[in-house]
Amino acid sequence: MANGGPVEHGYPHLETVRAAINALYKRLSYDTVQTFATSVAPVDVAFCDTDDLHLGAQRVARAMVRHYRLPDARMIVGFREMTHAANVELAAGPEYFIELNDRFRTHRRDIGAALAHEVMHVYLHRLDLYFPGTRDNEILTDTAAAYLGAGWLLLDAFREDAASSQKLGYLTPEEFGYVLAKRALVFDEDPAIWFTSPQAYTAYTAGMELARHDTRQPPLTAAGWAGRRRYARDRRHAQDHHSPNTSQPGGVPYSFTPDSPGNHDGHGPLRVSFPCPTCHQRIRVPVRGRVRARCGVCRTVLECDT
Repeated sequence: MANGGPVEHGYPHLETVRAAINALYKRLSYDTVQTFATSVAPVDVAFCDTDDLHLGAQRVARAMVRHYRLPDARMIVGFREMTHAANVELAAGPEYFIELNDRFRTHRRDIGAALAHEVMHVYLHRLDLYFPGTRDNEILTDTAAAYLGAGWLLLDAFREDAASSQKLGYLTPEEFGYVLAKRALVFDEDPAIWFTSPQAYTAYTAGMELARHDTRQPPLTAAGWAGRRRYARDRRHAQDHHSPNTSQPGGVPYSFTPDSPGNHDGHGPLRVSFPCPTCHQRIRVPVRGRVRARCGVCRTVLECDT
């Protein structure tokens, strides 16, 4: 929790975020992800100063349990002085103890954001889905909360001005915006209408630009002129020099490989590999002009010009 200190911006965790989206689709399946098409409604997590602190926190926790479809889980919420925003004890269940920073006693509007993250820890724990290392696992948790419909609360808790700042979660504001934008493109749901923080809207707008950029990378037909020109040059180099690129040259997302797995001398037809713009699963298609591909993980149909 950044409380008055500097807030990190940009996309320092982008590759981990993309890996987290891919892991969600693989672990949950396309059909299960689709059941989260509707985000947590603001009314379900509304919390005013006249509400009883503990009863209100329990009510919001129950709303998160319902949203994440954990009907047999009971969250017991308390408050204490601590460095982090919150903490959850990942026991066997069905009861889970969540501790919130004492700061939330007077910043009740952000209790929903803190619980969105902590209850997601329980959800991922039950799925047995985790990344190695505390940092990457927390990024997975933030990404999952945002992609499955509760993370707009975490971004809305970001506020920054000349005198103060506040941010919850491990993702930067722009990374939260990116995940929310990826979700919005899939479910046609605009979370910006719920933001109360102007800074959250700005971060979401930046994230949407990057999310749309993912959909305009070659060999997708929506790629721009500059990208198509570079792709054609890289393809010609792979064909002429019989040395397919199995790495990603210069940061481009695609790479060329022999069409036949047993053909290691680089001769013959090629295939191009690139990430699905929805779930980041790598897709491999033949280099032969116009091709329609369907991602086997998220079922996105992609128009390609290889």
